[in-house]
Amino acid sequence: MPQALEGSAAVARAVALCRPGVIAAYPITPQTHIVENISRLVADGELDTELVSVESEFSAASVVLGAAAAGSRAYTASSSQGILLMMEVLYNIAGLRVPLVMTCANRAVGAPISIWNDQQDSMAARDAGWVQLYCVDNQQAVDTTVQAFRIAEQTELPVMVCIDGFTLTHTMEMLALPTQAQVDRYLPPFRFARALDPASPRSLGMLVTPEWFSELRHAHHAALGRAAEVVERADRDWHKLTRRSAGGLIESFGDPDAPYAVLTIGSVGGTFAAALAECPPASPTRLLRLRCYRPFPLAALHEACRGVRELIVVERALSPGQGGIIGTEVRAAFAGMRGAPRVHNVALGLGGRDVPMETLGRLVAAARARRLPPFSIFDLQPERLPAEER
Repeated sequence: MPQALEGSAAVARAVALCRPGVIAAYPITPQTHIVENISRLVADGELDTELVSVESEFSAASVVLGAAAAGSRAYTASSSQGILLMMEVLYNIAGLRVPLVMTCANRAVGAPISIWNDQQDSMAARDAGWVQLYCVDNQQAVDTTVQAFRIAEQTELPVMVCIDGFTLTHTMEMLALPTQAQVDRYLPPFRFARALDPASPRSLGMLVTPEWFSELRHAHHAALGRAAEVVERADRDWHKLTRRSAGGLIESFGDPDAPYAVLTIGSVGGTFAAALAECPPASPTRLLRLRCYRPFPLAALHEACRGVRELIVVERALSPGQGGIIGTEVRAAFAGMRGAPRVHNVALGLGGRDVPMETLGRLVAAARARRLPPFSIFDLQPERLPAEER
């Protein structure tokens, strides 16, 4: 039965339903409510797990790496500078092909200091080798969290579930939580084939000489590529069980024949879906919501953009000195293709700036009038800049 829950509380309950054996995390806004709710579930006897209080995010990632490597289902969560402090271990987790799940409650990275939402933190980890799934709303966050454990354990790859800080973590929604029986049916007991065991000694993560390093990197890259089908299959099976889809690789809304399309990632996709329904752009428009960013869903993107002439890629992060992150990859995905859409790339909502519904219509109108440069910060206020930077 649907119930009103804060996003962080809902994610905590979803984690608990997956029966992790070890949870380690360090509090950082806006992730803190997730681990607070998990600790409450443990204290109330609703979750039987080893909840490890650590002194830093680096330690949290290290604890779950060791726990998963020893054969325990493991979970952690963080945000912003916490993700950066974990970065060395994030690369190790992925490179060792250790399956575990982490929630990134997306928050801007300083300096300047900001506690509000954008996706610079998870984008900084995009090349670490994790599966990355981005959620539009809290129902999707719940369903994706459960799916993430299955994806991780079937692929032997870690999965990062990205949910926009405050916009989702601190927002109440009517949600349908799965039952424990449903999750147990969907998610079999954890088994890691290469788990460390004193009774059968082996090593994990030893020195690799140059003669073998390229092959191991190729194997990791290939495994991430194969993970796209696992992500789709996990969502199909979840839909059969619950009658809900969490979005597959890419979701498409609006006019399927529209020549204009807007590609979003994260909660902006919910804002723009509401805009399509309540104040649609003057030109026929299709809304594409990118759920799976790693592995990058090349074939699904091509299919979703069939017939599109103008594609606007919207992101809540940027690469200073270069411009767009996702937009650059989308341009590369269409390079040399006959009939490929013209790609426009904009960043907006940085540092938590509000993205009103009418932004969708403004974006499409600007693309139609050819007023969008290759990359721009769309909601920039030029009068706030020094004259030489306007």
